[in-house]
Amino acid sequence: MKKVASKERPKRTTKKSILGFDLERITRTHSYVPITILSVASIGFLVWGILYTDIAWYAMIGTFAVGMLGFTLLEYSIHRFLYHIQSDSKWLDKVKYTAHGIHHEHPRDEEHLAMPPILSALLTTLVLWGVYQLVGDYSFFFTPGLILGYAAYLFIHYVIHVYRPPKNFLRVLWTHHAVHHYKDDSVNYGVSSPLWDHIFGTLPKKAYKVIKDVQGKRE
Repeated sequence: MKKVASKERPKRTTKKSILGFDLERITRTHSYVPITILSVASIGFLVWGILYTDIAWYAMIGTFAVGMLGFTLLEYSIHRFLYHIQSDSKWLDKVKYTAHGIHHEHPRDEEHLAMPPILSALLTTLVLWGVYQLVGDYSFFFTPGLILGYAAYLFIHYVIHVYRPPKNFLRVLWTHHAVHHYKDDSVNYGVSSPLWDHIFGTLPKKAYKVIKDVQGKRE
């Protein structure tokens, strides 16, 4: 796949600050940073679970797979019900813009393709605590699946925006996300998979024959 040469950077402004903090600056991160951290964390949880729990191997694999599938639902839900929620609150609109709106305005900005680190850390901590309370030792396999699912999402999202669509079956991921960016942002919330868009009926009502790819170029 060919990488897009040009890059975008949003113009910095103090208008998007809250309580004196420059939100645009603190939400920048390159996707490879969280991908690396999450992958290492996932391996650590798996090793701990294998060494210090008595869970059967088939239960380990099954729980891990459920965790990965679970992340695709979490990804869809956050994108649809948090990033694209309708609100009359100026404060919430400012947070949404900083967390996700910048990405829609500058889809080729490689430092705004991942969830903001602060929000990511907060949500991950809450989810992991909840999982351990619910399933105990199984969390050492469910959690790595969830985390690795997030790392996979970050990688797919990065590749979709930075590289041109391939000429194979994976092209559907580029097309699916391009419709969300360039045609209708109220559909196609899934990035790593269109599965939940099919289940919850958030696919576009019509098929788009000519679209832009996620780099903003006509195909």
